[in-house]
Amino acid sequence: MEWLIWIGAAVSLGGIAGLLRCIQLALRARKSGLDSAAMRARLQQIVTFNLAALGVSALGLMMVLMGIILN
Repeated sequence: MEWLIWIGAAVSLGGIAGLLRCIQLALRARKSGLDSAAMRARLQQIVTFNLAALGVSALGLMMVLMGIILN
């Protein structure tokens, strides 16, 4: 089950990359000088993407854990 560990690590790194992208998007939105309503809409989209990236990262960590347990 070593392959599950490596696939899980890759999935987890993909989720972490998504989280870093969320940080980048939030900083870019902050610097853009949007009004309150537009900023709120932009941040809601970023939060949705953030939760998806967090879920992918958690799924990858579960795959790594299952690979370790089954190994």
